[in-house]
Amino acid sequence: MKKNNFLRLRRLDRYIIKKFLGTFIFMIALIISIAVVFDINEKIDKFMTNNASLQAIIFDYYLNFIPYYTNLFSPLFVFLAVIFFTSKMANNSEIIAILSNGIGFRRLMKPYMVSALVIAVFSFFFGGYIIPPANATRIQFEQTYVNPRAKVTSDRDIQFRIGPQTIVYFGNFDMTSNTGYYFSMDHFDSLRLTSRLTAQSIRYDSSNHWTINNYQIRRFEGLKEIITKGTSIDTILQIVPNDFIIAKTDQQMMTSPQLRKYIRSQQERGLGNIQAFQIEYHSRIASVFSAFILTIIGAALSARKVKGGMGLNIGVGLALSMAYILFMTVSSTFAVKGGMSPFVADWIPNIIFTAIALFLYKRAPN
Repeated sequence: MKKNNFLRLRRLDRYIIKKFLGTFIFMIALIISIAVVFDINEKIDKFMTNNASLQAIIFDYYLNFIPYYTNLFSPLFVFLAVIFFTSKMANNSEIIAILSNGIGFRRLMKPYMVSALVIAVFSFFFGGYIIPPANATRIQFEQTYVNPRAKVTSDRDIQFRIGPQTIVYFGNFDMTSNTGYYFSMDHFDSLRLTSRLTAQSIRYDSSNHWTINNYQIRRFEGLKEIITKGTSIDTILQIVPNDFIIAKTDQQMMTSPQLRKYIRSQQERGLGNIQAFQIEYHSRIASVFSAFILTIIGAALSARKVKGGMGLNIGVGLALSMAYILFMTVSSTFAVKGGMSPFVADWIPNIIFTAIALFLYKRAPN
């Protein structure tokens, strides 16, 4: 008898996992296909105007467009997939039959969690290690054929630390010529300024090699000041232009280990414009847990048979999806503009929806 019950549960688990993953893949294929059609319709004129080849459009852009947006919205696809197939099971009285056979809702959630784990693991590794290099190709295509002006090539008022006691400043920097203007470099001994270099311009060559033009060096030795001037001097600085010229999409092209290393490096240098990188890093972890949270909400919300049928559940599910996206957008904006911790910003939606998940789980049919 126990063996028969075990076999029935195994069969039930396989049935739900198959339904879950099958619906998830079907929804991804359907929604991403629609997204591709709309994207082509929106950008076809730019492709033709900028002479993008068919090969580049397919292999450089859309072959990387599809996995990026699939992974980006995978938690929401999980949510909608759970609501869709669970509502269908409830309307067919399958949920009632399962629960009436002594299988509690907690046990019923096991195959749901297994399916969510499979999706979360794939999402974590693809989002952290596979998709970022592909994003580099996609973004380069966009900057070449869709919106060439979007590429960041200059910045102003740049100041950061390049060593324990060394601070540099660029009045402005132009990436097209690799040249900075109104440059200064200060050396300190504890809190005492020991020397200050100022220059009209500084040019980056390669491998941390810089050429400083029209410079003046002031050295301070007690009450004595020594001034040295020159037209040009070569030096090695442990910085490159990409360290401080940052585009909005740079974080999307870094793997998770690269993001971790970059954030640590920029913090040590005293650069404060790394919120977008921190948000990207924490969101990759938060999205793993969101798959489980949204699965619980979807299953608990849809397991009960209601008069409105599947349409009502899907409507509620879409409303919750929009609320989740809204929380993510608002909290990320506060992190970038309002000084909120990026870690807190990425986890606020999960914290709020965890409370919703616990509430719905307690009210689920049992």
